Amino acid sequence: MPTHHYTHAIVRPPARNFAAGLTTVDLGVPDIDLTVRQHSAYCAALARAGCTVITLPAAEAYPDSTFVEDTALILTGQGAILTRPGAPSRAGEVAAIRAAVARFFPALPEILAPGTLDAGDVCEASSHFFIGLSHRTNQEGARQLAAWLTSHGCTAATVDIRTIDSILHLKSGIACLADNRLVLIDVLVDHPAFTGYEIIRVDPGDEYAANCVQVNEVVFVAAGFPRLQAALRALSYQLEILDMSEYRKMDGGLSCLSLRF
Repeated sequence: MPTHHYTHAIVRPPARNFAAGLTTVDLGVPDIDLTVRQHSAYCAALARAGCTVITLPAAEAYPDSTFVEDTALILTGQGAILTRPGAPSRAGEVAAIRAAVARFFPALPEILAPGTLDAGDVCEASSHFFIGLSHRTNQEGARQLAAWLTSHGCTAATVDIRTIDSILHLKSGIACLADNRLVLIDVLVDHPAFTGYEIIRVDPGDEYAANCVQVNEVVFVAAGFPRLQAALRALSYQLEILDMSEYRKMDGGLSCLSLRF
């Protein structure tokens, strides 16, 4: 269902203190050298998919800053808005990303206090957007974003995930692919917001794989989840399988590592 052709992607390599970032899981301490190699492989995949990759310097002041997706939402060809991350330790990341986004979108509104919004809670489905209410994104942040989206001719619906302990952000459990399809974890399958879409169900135990991302003609999928990979191939999607083991330890997924437009 994504209709945009992405030509650019903004990324920021992980800092050496990446392991000092926030996480809700207990999967061990990331190996920083492997983390850097996995990021390089991700950037190479973006380039193969047709994106010019804009690489910002690593930011030691913000251990979570490689997850650039959370700091801004970009409507390809229309505009961008800076977010206000819900974790106080990530607040400075927005200022750190501003100049890179402003090169392409000079007018940059922002989510304002008391609103909080991580863009990892925002799933785009063509001109419709699902906004997750989470422990990082509050009702006021969602309201401000929905108003901005409406001003650009889009629609929005909220999905409350605050009682779902297995996911940090909405996009930890959902992805929108071409042909009106949603990849969904079981706990989200019956949510009324997703009525009318063809559902690709993620098997129990494979929930991490739900955070796949379509980049032009290719779907990026985390390595180690053959059942979802087989389901996507059966639907004729071309896949790019990427090792995300170290990012998984820090609640990070494939969509988190770039701003695509």
